[in-house]
Amino acid sequence: MRKVPQVKPFHDVVRERRSVRSFLATPVPDALIRSVAEEARQTPSNSNIQPWHVHIVSGATRNAVSRAMLSAEADDTHTPDFPWGYDELSGKYSDRQMAQAATYYQMLGVSRDAREDRRIAVLRNLEFFGAPHACLLFMPNLYGGVRVAADVGMYAQTFLLSLTAHGLSGVPQTMLGLYADPIREVLDVPSELKLLFGISFGYADPDSPAHRHRVDRAPLAETVTFHR
Repeated sequence: MRKVPQVKPFHDVVRERRSVRSFLATPVPDALIRSVAEEARQTPSNSNIQPWHVHIVSGATRNAVSRAMLSAEADDTHTPDFPWGYDELSGKYSDRQMAQAATYYQMLGVSRDAREDRRIAVLRNLEFFGAPHACLLFMPNLYGGVRVAADVGMYAQTFLLSLTAHGLSGVPQTMLGLYADPIREVLDVPSELKLLFGISFGYADPDSPAHRHRVDRAPLAETVTFHR
């Protein structure tokens, strides 16, 4: 039985956390998943409305969600609840997005003009990058969505940091939001709850080329302004 690691100090957790895109098939013990969920529910929210509706899928249900997304993609059917895409990116935002993609494909050994290899790599998103579990984040569309999405984003960050603290890894995937309808159908989620994104999680595969993927963060002076 895999030994549950000791929880790490926050100072280490926040620096060690990163998005992992290759996982071992080894399931995470139910008790450990519940511990992460218990910690994530401490997330603050506007007026304490706690708007997140969280569906954690494993086993046969996880596989059914993956098949539903792959089928929708094969039919070129996308049903996002919120706008999604890179068309509005420009300047430094576009530069950061392209740099992230370039380093990831470089780690995989996929060249820019290898379209079929890139397509296969993209489809790994819909297979949860091999992770045995995924956390799908739904929300009611209140206040125009923005304030509620901020609350759900804070929940997701708490979930991700808790994973790292417990020796697990995760990757937030906005792409999963493109398949809201088939995911709702598999999970029997009512239509009034909107899918924001998902988090694939489990034990990272240390031997995968994708495990070497690292991205830089903008320097503090570029993103934070201090006022005196």
